[in-house]
Amino acid sequence: MIKDIIKNLKPSSTLLINEESKRLEKEGKKIFKFGFGQSPFQIPQNIINELKNNSHQNKYLPMQGLPELREAIASYTSNKKENNYKADNVIIGPGSKELMFLLHILFDGDVILPAPSWVSYAPQAIIGRNKVHWIETKRENNWFPTAEEIEQVINKNKKKNYLLFLNSPNNPSGQICENLNEITNVASKNNLIILSDEIYSELSFDTEFKSISNFCPEKTIISTGLSKWCGAGGWRLGYFIIPDSLKEIKNKLKVLVSETFTSVSAPIQYAAVSAYQNDHSSYIRNSSNILKNVGEYVYENLKSNNVIISKPKGGFYLMPEFVNKNFSTSSEMCKTILRDTGVALLPGSDFGCSEKKMLARLSFTDFDGSSFMNDIKKNKNIDLNSINNFAPKIVEGTKKLREWSETA
Repeated sequence: MIKDIIKNLKPSSTLLINEESKRLEKEGKKIFKFGFGQSPFQIPQNIINELKNNSHQNKYLPMQGLPELREAIASYTSNKKENNYKADNVIIGPGSKELMFLLHILFDGDVILPAPSWVSYAPQAIIGRNKVHWIETKRENNWFPTAEEIEQVINKNKKKNYLLFLNSPNNPSGQICENLNEITNVASKNNLIILSDEIYSELSFDTEFKSISNFCPEKTIISTGLSKWCGAGGWRLGYFIIPDSLKEIKNKLKVLVSETFTSVSAPIQYAAVSAYQNDHSSYIRNSSNILKNVGEYVYENLKSNNVIISKPKGGFYLMPEFVNKNFSTSSEMCKTILRDTGVALLPGSDFGCSEKKMLARLSFTDFDGSSFMNDIKKNKNIDLNSINNFAPKIVEGTKKLREWSETA
């Protein structure tokens, strides 16, 4: 009754850990929700007001999305990048995840994934019947593949088409890809297109975000949305920006849209126009500053001879490695951590890493973002007292994790 390719698939681990954490909390257990990556901040009020003002919008919208929204996104993106995008380059979806799924369905070729990668890339590729080539990356390369490693995959069969997923700032590592020019050189010589997952791009901490679309626009599909920078994960609005050179992909994507979700919720699309037309730079700057400080607090208090960890450069995540632990799998380790400390983490194996490596993804978003944001507006500076006051579960959870890492 069930197709073979579906039988072995499991629900998304990121969603499962969120549900499991809530279940344990209902049982009265204190859980530190370091497993689920969700923005802790409230949606900007002017965008919420626009949703209220447009709640009466009840007509189907065009398959590609509300024209005013696509125009606003094209203008916003063109101003931030070195390319001139038009409304026709933009296609709106109910979250970028759904658009990625449809891309897997239509793409005729193999998929290249860095290990680690976001948990849903590989299952979607399997459903789309695309062969996945994993590239095991290294911490010293910021957990991104080198140009040589990508080329080694392609050289096995240069006649095939390849789709590389590049997520920077990265989930799960919190790192930024710095070898964009080298990857561009590989793309220019081969049948390689790039899905640049830029959902965390507004949350780059110390350096201005650089998109591979600035280097290789003709072969890059940009994927992003409202969920991370705008705190609107539950609104489910994402989009692709597809260059004219990949128009065939855009046109066939529209066909799949017409046969699946039809169009995104009308009130959400109308409200989203203000997200891209109005200035939210202060909101983004403040939320990024809070995340940077909270992430660095966890980094400074967790790193040790027992825990190898890199300072976060953007987004919500860290990827610690517990080098003095010897479990059979990283999944077993994370189950033990949850049982012993109440800290919920996701194992590195969920992201394509070897089960034998004691890697885990840690999300540092379990705090009251609204109160923290109100405080930073008044006091400007973030110090240890701020983190203790507004992120107490981060402080306590990190301490418990540190103490656990020091046990034999």
